[in-house]
Amino acid sequence: MSVVIPVSADWLTLRERADAASRSRALATRAARMLRPPFTVHDLGSGTGSMVRWLAPLLPGPQTWVLHDWNPALLEHAARADAHDADGGPITMRTRVGELEHLRAADVEGASLVTASALLDVLAADEVEAIVDACVAVGTPALFGLSVNGRVELDPLDPGDRVFEAAFNDHQRRVVEGRRLLGPDAVLVTADLFRSRGWSVRVADSPWTLSSADGALVAEWLDGWLAAAVAERPALQEWADEYSRSRSAQLAAGRLRVVVHHEDLLAWP
Repeated sequence: MSVVIPVSADWLTLRERADAASRSRALATRAARMLRPPFTVHDLGSGTGSMVRWLAPLLPGPQTWVLHDWNPALLEHAARADAHDADGGPITMRTRVGELEHLRAADVEGASLVTASALLDVLAADEVEAIVDACVAVGTPALFGLSVNGRVELDPLDPGDRVFEAAFNDHQRRVVEGRRLLGPDAVLVTADLFRSRGWSVRVADSPWTLSSADGALVAEWLDGWLAAAVAERPALQEWADEYSRSRSAQLAAGRLRVVVHHEDLLAWP
């Protein structure tokens, strides 16, 4: 079964600043202490390369990054990332185009660290288990960032908040071509899988905290959040239209605040 995650470079670029501000530096620092240069990082679902741009400067050099993604156009973009190590040294980057639904140990052979960002929640349980087993087989620590956990906070409050949150979360757990996505359960499932294999796990909150200064991102996120909720529960369409108009007016007036909760996970032998 082929896993294709439709995502645009524009969306990845729009969210990159919020992602960088949200990821757990504490977990990244802990991961850095496990590495002995020179080392190789395998980044799964690299997209436009936001993880290498964020993490490489927090790690010593020399570094080699192997970027894995389904989309060759995104990988080409990522390979041009202007990234340096903590000492300002250049990063060596290689790319691999291919599916990640059943990762094998051979795919990450030689890795010193496996990373991913905003990936686990769009996979099914057996696909996450394959990633866990690959990491365990080669004995490489794993740092996974920005998996949604289903919680959203909006200020000012609105009666629709919890209704649309619940519908969105159900949509994130939907069945796609026979695959039931983990959605907001992804970090819990991944942590349990690593622990069942005797590994240590740490989880940290990594919320987006957004305001009118992030207007373009909030607007795009809100549209996607509501669209997913309505796709799951079509009867919400009229309410969603009204809710969207109200929230958009608050955003334009500089009155809307949004916290989209995510979690980061670090696992090691």
